[in-house]
Amino acid sequence: MTQTKPVIIVGAGPVGLTAALLLQARKIPFTLYEAEPELLDDLRASTFHPPTLDMLDTLGVAAPLVAQGLVSPTWQIRMHPSGERAVFDLGVIADSTAHPYRLQCEQSKLCRIMLAMLRDKGADIRMGMKVEGVTQDADGVRLDLRDTEGVAAADEAGFLIAADGARSAVRSALGFPFEGKTYPETTILATTRFPFDEHLEGLSNVNYVWKEGGTFSLLHLPGLWRCSLYPDGEESIEDALEPASIERKLQEIVPIAGNHQVDEIRPYRIHMRIVDDYRSGRVMLAGDAAHLNSPSGGMGMNGGIHDAFELVATLEEVLNGASMDVLDRYTRRRRPIAEQEILNQADRNRARMQERDPARRRESLAALQRTAGDPDAAREHLLRSSMIAGLRKAAEIA
Repeated sequence: MTQTKPVIIVGAGPVGLTAALLLQARKIPFTLYEAEPELLDDLRASTFHPPTLDMLDTLGVAAPLVAQGLVSPTWQIRMHPSGERAVFDLGVIADSTAHPYRLQCEQSKLCRIMLAMLRDKGADIRMGMKVEGVTQDADGVRLDLRDTEGVAAADEAGFLIAADGARSAVRSALGFPFEGKTYPETTILATTRFPFDEHLEGLSNVNYVWKEGGTFSLLHLPGLWRCSLYPDGEESIEDALEPASIERKLQEIVPIAGNHQVDEIRPYRIHMRIVDDYRSGRVMLAGDAAHLNSPSGGMGMNGGIHDAFELVATLEEVLNGASMDVLDRYTRRRRPIAEQEILNQADRNRARMQERDPARRRESLAALQRTAGDPDAAREHLLRSSMIAGLRKAAEIA
């Protein structure tokens, strides 16, 4: 194949743009293709963990991102309406990170910061280009594309980074198995500007909450609360999406005269899936293209950004003359961590909040309160839930 550049990236989400900035910093030429003609502003991931902010800081991205978000030094699990809670203070891991807090900020803001930085330095970014096919041989990768006008195009490179999300066209084109499961419940995302923090005592910016017979979560963003709600009992998803049902659920959280103003309502299903191998020849998957998990704990996007850092560092070695076999280290380091520290941990988080038995909830809350109140236990818990422990394990894998 006639290679025009060493690397092609597919996907201009947080993972693809992180990979692009890393390549740019190393002066490795690349082209990035994105199917959408413009960056989307839809509300997706919104939690950045401490080590992710540490990583982004090396690219000059953390400070402008923090300026647009909410610093959240604590997060909690609580009972409603009693307000009993276990509060975890990330200050106990301040010796392990320069950012001992979660940052609550829409991923779209991160993407806009990174895209502007890339374009300022002349990066080759091509929007509105959908992947139609992927082929490869021993020497390179060919990408077949089509623009928004229906005009076909093609490009070749030495390597391809697929960061094109849960419905990855690259993953599908190359037939990567993507085994796993889809959870039975449908989550309803409702956003509102109602100030829950002025009505619920001791609320953090990140709150996972048990209510009688169900659960909800409240995540604070600048000027906005993101509420994850669920159908009640035998309520159908169609009925649960009706404005009257959303309002009833919000009134359960904080009763007010009149209605809560809701800006957006969106249902989504949650999946737990992972590919067997993050690499096929000269093609590497990263982020949601490689693994999907429950959003409980906010680890999906963060794990994808961690993928990008590991992948680009490994790819640089190969481009500098190391054996192609070195690329297998990317899978060895990232896949077990994704499976054990992201998918399984998120699955446990989800199961805990889906628990309906009051006695078991009470036991779980008491155990969490004991952990939060013990500095050593809290430190161990927070190193893992903040993804620092997983990154340390990955670094030890040869």
